[in-house]
Amino acid sequence: MPKPAAVSVYVDLQVPFHDVDVMRITWHGHYVKYLEIARTALIDEIDYGYEEMENTGYGWPIVDMHLRYVRPARMGQWLRVYADLVEWENCMKIRYRIVDRESGTLLNKATSMQVAIDVSNNEMLFASPTVFLNKLRAYGVTIDAS
Repeated sequence: MPKPAAVSVYVDLQVPFHDVDVMRITWHGHYVKYLEIARTALIDEIDYGYEEMENTGYGWPIVDMHLRYVRPARMGQWLRVYADLVEWENCMKIRYRIVDRESGTLLNKATSMQVAIDVSNNEMLFASPTVFLNKLRAYGVTIDAS
């Protein structure tokens, strides 16, 4: 059973002409872009977007990403991209699903993991920064005090 998400969002996207190959199938690399759009919506939802990260002195590079292609997305198709924050104590792990917006048919599933770095010295933090945890608390996520 998947771990419950602390924060969940979705975005709707239509596959544009410039994202497909000669067979009108979405080129595999564009799925990462769709995930980024959903990830941006997720961090904006908790008021910790990329500008806020930078202003508070932290960067969050992706250190791991996995994608599973289940069915192809096609030119003009409307997609719904779900992003669920499933880990936050030591990293930001997000689980994704890309589905056909109308039928709900699964097209792609993925995960990404980001870790915080102190931008003043580029050192990786082994626990999520307090500012991130406070944003989650303000959103209503219960954070263990340990």
